[in-house]
This record gives sequence, structure tokens and C-alpha cells, in this order.
Amino acid sequence: MSPAPIIETSGLVIGYMQKGKKPEVIHDSLRLQLYAGKLTSLLGLNGAGKSTLLRTLCGFQPALGGEIRIKGRPLSGYSQGELSRTIGVVLTEKTNAGGITAEELVSLGRHPYTGFFGRLKATDKRIVAESLDAVGMTCKASGYLSELSDGERQKVMIAKALAQQCPVILLDEPTAFLDVTSRIETMSLLHHLAAEQGKAILLSTHDLDLALQMSDCLWLQEKDREMTCGVPEDLILSGAFESFFDKKGITFDSSTGKLMADKPSCPIAVEGDFNTAYWVGNALIRYGFRPSATDQSNVKINCFRPDKITLSIPGRPALETASVGGLISILTMHKNEILSK
Repeated sequence: MSPAPIIETSGLVIGYMQKGKKPEVIHDSLRLQLYAGKLTSLLGLNGAGKSTLLRTLCGFQPALGGEIRIKGRPLSGYSQGELSRTIGVVLTEKTNAGGITAEELVSLGRHPYTGFFGRLKATDKRIVAESLDAVGMTCKASGYLSELSDGERQKVMIAKALAQQCPVILLDEPTAFLDVTSRIETMSLLHHLAAEQGKAILLSTHDLDLALQMSDCLWLQEKDREMTCGVPEDLILSGAFESFFDKKGITFDSSTGKLMADKPSCPIAVEGDFNTAYWVGNALIRYGFRPSATDQSNVKINCFRPDKITLSIPGRPALETASVGGLISILTMHKNEILSK
């Protein structure tokens, strides 16, 4: 029997109320399901309504229609106190509260439990410490936020959401200001927290590569089009990504999981050492070729190892090179011949 979704919507309409005007509808008829223990990534171009959807799901702004149910109850039936103990939210904006320590910021996550005066009991302090430990920031607990890197600050914000002990965490572009290493660390951390702590985690992102690698589920959102949801690999194999990224001059290559400026039209079969073949394929795409299976092209590249790569063109001896750069030079020299095969 399938588990029940922790958040479920039916006929959901999102958008904005405008004083004296008709509501501006961004999306309607949304039927979405968010599950505990899963990391779900929301992908969409700017203006698609990602932030609006997140704000609507957590009750920051009202839905224009339809229903949102959390743990089987309508969102409208939750008090603010109940919501703050059910959904933790991490927004896009950089944290500028530099005058407080990491531990003090995470302690704010206990506010739904500490009452008006916000005094921490022993249990609250233990939960704060556990939350910092869960994101690997125990060693920086006494450090001021102004002294932390962007990646460390983001971990502290996630720890604050953990300290709320919410079954659901929503994050609006949590990797937007981070360098590549911090983006990977943050996404890996969120996937681990979802799996290990049974959290239902939903985040919006523009990072396609990491979303494909780390997400258990993807929501593809585009204005004026039906939202598509599913396991990343299923969406790729079904052709959903080609449709979603169907823009002039942009193509999604399902064989590599990458967006390309133009679709390469000339296939070249690539085989051999996996790692070498992958990066040879990456270079082929950049120079207008398309890596393919061995039965799809008469022109073949064999990647024995990084310093031994051969190119076979019908009617001439195999050409060997000791680098990808050398291979590109050979391909460029023989491009017209390859295109004719």
C-alpha cells in the first residue's frame, strides 16, 4: 500500500489578488503530492510562479481556489502556531543578522514551543545542538553569522528549520548564492535529511544538473502549461524534458541530461573507458557533434584511456591521439568528411 502524501492539493489555483481588479492567475487545476522521506525539486524559468507556489503551500499567501491538505487536514484549518510546527521555511534572501551567533539563530526555530518569553529549556537546547550537528555546524555554533561563508549560513538556516521539528521543509532557491562546492554540499545535505529524518523537503532551483542527481521527484512548472511531476529518470525517458525545454535555440539532450544551445546533428559513436567516453562526449556536443551508440553511426571513437583515443572514419586508417584536445583538432580537420558519412 502506497504511503499517504504529507501535502496534497486538488484543483489548486495560485496567483495574486489585485485591488479593484480581477485576480492574476499564474496556475490553476494543480494536483500535487509531497511525500515524507523524499526530496522534491521544483524547476521553472523566472516568472513561472515557483515562489508563489511555495508561499501558497506554506500559507504565506492565500490560494485563489482549490484545496491544500496537510497530513489529511485542510490548510485553512491550521492555526499559525500549528503551521509553524508543521512547515519550516527557508527563503532566498541572504541572512544579514550578523550580530548573532549560529546557535542563537537556530534557537529561534524553537519559538513555536518556547512561548512568549522564548526561554529555552534543557530539551530545547538539546534539539538546537542536534540540529546544528545534523548540518555539520557544531564547530561554528558560537561563531557570528557575519563570520560565516554563504554556504555555512545556509546550513545554519536549514538547522533552524530542523529545530522547529517540522515534518515539512520548504526552501526557495537555497543554492542561489552559493559556489559550486557549497551547492553540492547543500543539495546532498537536504537529500540526506529527507531520507534519514523522514522529512518531506520541497525546494525551488535553477540548478538542473544537481536537481537531476539529487532529487527523488521533480515538479516541472511553466506558466500556462500543465505541471508535470515524477521521478527524474522517468520524466527524461518519457520526453517530458524535451517538451519542457522546448525553446528556440535550446535543446535538452536525454542521453546526457544537459541543455544545449543547438541540437548537434552529426552522430558519432563513442565507446570504451566510461570516464574518458563521458568527457569526450561532452567535447563532441560543444563542437556540434552528437555522441551516440555504436550502431547509430559509421564514424566511431574508441576511448581506451585518456591518453589513447582513436577516431575511425570509413575508408581511411584509424587516427590516434593522446588527448581530447587532439581529438577535437582531428574532428575539426575532417568535419566535412565526417558529415558525408
